[in-house]
Amino acid sequence: MNDTADNPGVAVFPPLLFLVALIAMLALRYVWPLAIGGRPLTVVLGIVLAVLAVAIIAWGRTTMLRGGTNVNPTLPTTAIITGGPFGLTRNPLYVGLMGLLLGIGLLFDTWWAVIALIATFPILHYGVVLREEAYLERKFGDPYRAYRTSVRRYL
Repeated sequence: MNDTADNPGVAVFPPLLFLVALIAMLALRYVWPLAIGGRPLTVVLGIVLAVLAVAIIAWGRTTMLRGGTNVNPTLPTTAIITGGPFGLTRNPLYVGLMGLLLGIGLLFDTWWAVIALIATFPILHYGVVLREEAYLERKFGDPYRAYRTSVRRYL
């Protein structure tokens, strides 16, 4: 594999995808609130979910860096990371981003977070995750296939 092709060719940079979803969620909430109701419970749940999501993202990122691979999916992957949160899910950073979007939605008391997640998930799944998986299988072969069969994709 040459250096120019040594990346998964993701369709979109995942943090940008979630930033766009977050902005759309907040803009739509401003126009049409679609309140969940149940405050202050939604605020408490939102804070808890957002904090857990940020912790998962940080843990996953730190684990990748300690494992000596790139976090940025547009750069080559240099190692299969199986420890830390990668022992629970193959995509802890994306699970964390989805949790963060939902947590912020709860904080803002809006169903738009769920709608934004439903709209965003297929882009993440088909445009990022499946491309990353195909790339990792091509690059690492049997060790990646063994990891893939032992750890869930998401939750």
